[in-house]
Amino acid sequence: MKNIALLLLASLLLLSCGGKKEVKQVTQESKAATEAFGVAETIRNAFVKKDSATIQRNATEAGFKDITAGRQVFDSVDITFTPRWVEIDGDKMLVNISWKSTWMQSGRKSDERGMAVFEMEGNPLKLSRILRANPFILQE
Repeated sequence: MKNIALLLLASLLLLSCGGKKEVKQVTQESKAATEAFGVAETIRNAFVKKDSATIQRNATEAGFKDITAGRQVFDSVDITFTPRWVEIDGDKMLVNISWKSTWMQSGRKSDERGMAVFEMEGNPLKLSRILRANPFILQE
């Protein structure tokens, strides 16, 4: 009898602890931040591949100029983005991204790093400006 009572108690404890987990809803801000990080990553990939058409599709005219303004001829570039945080101000988003880059230009290697702020707006999101350290310009 004692064993049956212990078995019944143990099974009740297992059943009470094994209930459904609560599923949290994804907020609009979280969805927007994820989209912004995706746009930044798309632009980074397009820049590395020298794909101007993809950059133009994901940036406004001013944003495209910011990316290509100081564009120099380079043999190759490797850029790594690490998203840090997003500030949402009405219809604009400020996306803070830490970046590292390695440029190869005429057989010379150059390493850069910095913290950029991408201003994005619109629906779908597009890069409208690059504030602070522009990862797409080779500093000399």
